[in-house]
Amino acid sequence: MRTRITVPDNSLTRLRIALTVFFALDGFVFAGWVVRIPAIKEQTGASASALGLALLGVSAGAVITMMLTGRLCRRYGTHRVTVVCAVLLSLSVALPPLTHSAPALGAVLLVFGAAYGSINVAFNSAAVDLVGVLRRPIMPSFHAAFSLGGMLGAGLGGLVAGGLSPTWHLFGLTVIGLLVTAVAGRTLLRIEPPTPPTPTQDKPEQRSAPHLSGNPAPAPAPPRTRGLVVTFGLIALCTAYGEGALADWSALHLEHDLDATPGVAAVGYSCFALAMTIGRLTGTRLLERLGQTRTLVGGGTTAALGMLLGALAPSVWAALLGFMITGLGLANLFPVAVERAGRLAGPDGVAIASTLGYGGMLLGPPAIGFMADWFSLPAALTSVALLAATAAAIAALTRRAAAG
Repeated sequence: MRTRITVPDNSLTRLRIALTVFFALDGFVFAGWVVRIPAIKEQTGASASALGLALLGVSAGAVITMMLTGRLCRRYGTHRVTVVCAVLLSLSVALPPLTHSAPALGAVLLVFGAAYGSINVAFNSAAVDLVGVLRRPIMPSFHAAFSLGGMLGAGLGGLVAGGLSPTWHLFGLTVIGLLVTAVAGRTLLRIEPPTPPTPTQDKPEQRSAPHLSGNPAPAPAPPRTRGLVVTFGLIALCTAYGEGALADWSALHLEHDLDATPGVAAVGYSCFALAMTIGRLTGTRLLERLGQTRTLVGGGTTAALGMLLGALAPSVWAALLGFMITGLGLANLFPVAVERAGRLAGPDGVAIASTLGYGGMLLGPPAIGFMADWFSLPAALTSVALLAATAAAIAALTRRAAAG
């Protein structure tokens, strides 16, 4: 007979809800900051280049702290680290409006980026543990919550931008973030992080109870495992490259290359983001039917074809359709890659995959800019298709190794 895990089902349900709330909060806070960047630029008097350097503070802070967060999660537990980072994220989002120069803005964005990167490693690691215990591929649902939170944060920011100063708007995000953290964090701290049985725990008596975070840390991952973690990190990189490129360049492509009006051009990224959210909401069912490898290969192939249409289509509406297909294809690549890396190497695996993924998001926009200068913007955007196809190829080529 199959022995059931002793963690109560209602505790796992409450844990899933709490983690979903933190994913949504992360997207909500980050999007709320992003929509106020123009106002912060005007307040600081920064030039475009100075603002660009200041904004790198977010990425730099995230990349610097991600690997450290993996170690903190192993030492103190993913739930505690998630709650602490949520508090730091909520507090730090109120800092940018208090600055009046580009260097000062860059400095506070280092703090904000550190909190943002750290909470991403922490709650993704916690989600990986829960996925392993439930033995259901629910990771995309958490990332769907992040996407929905981002859409809500951006929408709310657009509504209040005309009536509230950045200072009051972002202070409001701080209050909301602290209140949500107080409620959801209380649940998270009351539940001990469960760890799924390891592959060696095949006997019923060995699977009778989950291992908890207080148990001795596992031995360092062998070289083969580290190689697989990096491989899944490369898939995350290819996916995030596309997200960053479309966020920064889709509107410009529609307006300059296809003569779309500014209003229609702004819809381009919205179509992509909406399609990605829909793809993630249906991701669990897709993974249950196709499995991880087929989902990665199919998603990468779909995104590559969609981006070729989006970049090379002669009309606005065909390009918008291409962006939507791209969003559907990319939707589940990052969640699956991070979850697989976490299953292989715990929080350190999540940190490695997240760092590589963040590197892809950093690389995308400037790489597209350079290639657009050398060739053209449509030609540059085909690099998104190339990397999506690369992600599909990596997943296909490493199928046997990943399954082992």
